[in-house]
Amino acid sequence: MSAVKQYRDFKSFYPYYLTEHSDPVNRMLHFTGTLLLLVSLVLGIITGKWLFFVMIPVLGYGFAWVGHFFIEKNKPATFTYPIYSLASDFVMFWHTITGQISKKMQEAQRKSNQQ
Repeated sequence: MSAVKQYRDFKSFYPYYLTEHSDPVNRMLHFTGTLLLLVSLVLGIITGKWLFFVMIPVLGYGFAWVGHFFIEKNKPATFTYPIYSLASDFVMFWHTITGQISKKMQEAQRKSNQQ
């Protein structure tokens, strides 16, 4: 039996994702990467310059992986759950913008402690 928990839906994955982002600096790096990714996407669409599109994965993953490898010292969820991880990054970004992230982090930690 595998030691890695298998997630079959986004609803059960997202709390796990949040626990892998417990350090606020890591979350801020993710936020920055996602924001720059979105800016690059918009600039690419507006200007038609392909460099902006090429920069999207560099910005998105670059900031996130620095947070995981040097701050959290854990393996990014992207390697195991690429789709759920990408979706979770945008949800975490939204929760940060809307001021819900502290509440969501507490809920995720409680859920993690129950398992």
